[in-house]
Amino acid sequence: MATSRDVAQRAGVSQSTVSRALSGHPGVTEEVRRRVQAAARDLLYVPNAAARTMRTSRSGNIGVVTARLHNPIYPEMLQLLGRELRLAGLRMIVWNSDETDEGAAADAARQGMVDGIIFTSATQASTALYEEIAQRLPVVLVNRTVEGWPCDQVASDNHAGGRAVADYFRQAGRRRIGLLSGPLWPSTIREREAGFLEGCLDGPPMTVRTEAFTYTAGAEGMGRLLALADRPDAVFCANDVLALGARDAARLAGVAVPGEVWLVGYDDIAMASWTAFDLTTIRQPIEEMVREAVRLLLQRLAGEEAPRQRLCLPGALVVRGTTERLG
Repeated sequence: MATSRDVAQRAGVSQSTVSRALSGHPGVTEEVRRRVQAAARDLLYVPNAAARTMRTSRSGNIGVVTARLHNPIYPEMLQLLGRELRLAGLRMIVWNSDETDEGAAADAARQGMVDGIIFTSATQASTALYEEIAQRLPVVLVNRTVEGWPCDQVASDNHAGGRAVADYFRQAGRRRIGLLSGPLWPSTIREREAGFLEGCLDGPPMTVRTEAFTYTAGAEGMGRLLALADRPDAVFCANDVLALGARDAARLAGVAVPGEVWLVGYDDIAMASWTAFDLTTIRQPIEEMVREAVRLLLQRLAGEEAPRQRLCLPGALVVRGTTERLG
């Protein structure tokens, strides 16, 4: 089993620097922190959480409030969060707000069961929970953002991603544009739509709004678009789960993709690259988002009083078989 000395040797730093880097100490440069984290990952190093708890009088636990686990992006995010927190010698406790009363997270904060909270699917509806927790513990948002919450927040540039899809359609000469989306309460969806609509210079798209972000909703919504007399020749789906349903709906209707209609999703979940779907999509930088969220939380746990940060990381268009390459 690797030790902190092994990590120090691999990273070319002292053992004390390894400890400071993995605990989020503000006295470590970002370059050194990344080098130490990379060495720890390579060596499968796991800090001694029990020893750290005795030294710091903390629980060593970080709470994660999530939801919408039917969307594969959230389990992926949890896996990455677990890995990054483990590297820092911390344990992860997860609350799925779809299944459990969000008050459980507030109870854990009151009882000292966790040292900080990460939200992956926050909305304005979570404000009461946030306000109660933030009185006691540092809070970081990842993936979704909420205006007015004075905490560190990390997301991808959803507005630019939506705009990139509209620009891609326009450059390809697609003019009958469709939008398949869902409820607007998540910041991610509002921003993607805003960017997409901004880029639809020939007029508003044919829009179908579903009640949920599910495969079934995507299939039903695509069916409604395909039933239009002047149906779209390109459809942007607000996330990949909707797009997977839309892809199968087109297949069942005998509509060729990409021959008759282009299809683009958002997130780049693992299934998007599967041969059955081969989905063009906007890739979110999930690993970097999670890494930054944990870094910011560790800095707050270390007592850093810097201004709250709101990071917006760039995504990328990934062209696959549901559209055609340009040029």
